[in-house]
Amino acid sequence: MSATEAAKNFGRLVDRVREERATYIVDRGGTPVVRISPAGAPRCTMRDLRRLLEGAPRVGAGYARVVRAAAARHNRPRVRRNPWAR
Repeated sequence: MSATEAAKNFGRLVDRVREERATYIVDRGGTPVVRISPAGAPRCTMRDLRRLLEGAPRVGAGYARVVRAAAARHNRPRVRRNPWAR
C-alpha cells in the first residue's frame, strides 16, 4: 500500500491490523519502507510448525479413528427440536 493511501486511511488500517491481525507493507515511490503489523505478533513460521510436528509422537490408527468419528459427530449441523410438535 502506498504511504499516501495509508495516511488517508490510517484509522481503518489500524482497525484491520487489530481485528484481523493483518500485516501491511507501506511503500513510498514503489520502495517498501515500513511494515505495520500487530504488536507482539508471534515470531514463528510454518517451517517452525513443521519442525515441531515432525518431532511430535505419532498416534495409533485406533486413536486417530476415534478422534475422526468424534469430530464428525460434533461437526454435524444441529437441528433444534420443535417444542410444539408432538
